[in-house]
Amino acid sequence: MMGLLGLFTRKPHERAGFALYGAAVAAARQPDFFAGLGVPDTLDGRFDLVSLHVALLIRRLRRDADPAGPKLAQAVFDAMFADMDVNLREMGVGDLVVGKRVKRMWEAFHGRAAAYEAALDAADAAALAEALSRNIWRGETVPHGAAEALADHAMAISALLAPQPIEALKRGEARFA
Repeated sequence: MMGLLGLFTRKPHERAGFALYGAAVAAARQPDFFAGLGVPDTLDGRFDLVSLHVALLIRRLRRDADPAGPKLAQAVFDAMFADMDVNLREMGVGDLVVGKRVKRMWEAFHGRAAAYEAALDAADAAALAEALSRNIWRGETVPHGAAEALADHAMAISALLAPQPIEALKRGEARFA
C-alpha cells in the first residue's frame, strides 16, 4: 500500500517550482515585449521569452549556496516542460509526436540558456544581445535597438533575482520587476 501512496505524493519543491515557473511566465508575457520591442507574438516568440525568464531564474537558483537552490532549479525546469507537454496536447498535437516536440524544445531551451549564461557571466551585453537576436527574432529583421533593450532587461532581471532570499524562493516567490 505504501508504494501506491508514493505515486500521489508531491516531489520536494514541486509546488514552489510551479509557482516560480508561473512568475517567470507572467514576467515573459508583458505586452511591451511584443508591442514595444517587436518580439514576434507567435508560439515561438512566446516560448523564447519564457525560456529567457526561466533561464535567468534557474541560473539564480543554481548559484545559491543553499542546497535547496539547485533542487528548486530542477523543479522549475520540470514545471516548464510539464507545462509544455500539456500545452502541446491542448493544441491537439498527437501523443506520438508530443515527446519528440518536447525534446526539441528542451534542446532549444538548453542551448539558449547556455548562451545567455555565458554572456551574463562575462557581463557582455553585446554577446547577450546577439544571442537574443538570433534566438528570438530567428533571422527576421530585428527592430532597431530591440535586442539591446532586451539584453538590458535580462541583465537587470538577473541583478534583481540575485539578492532575493532563498527562503522566499522556497515558498515560490520571485520578483521579476
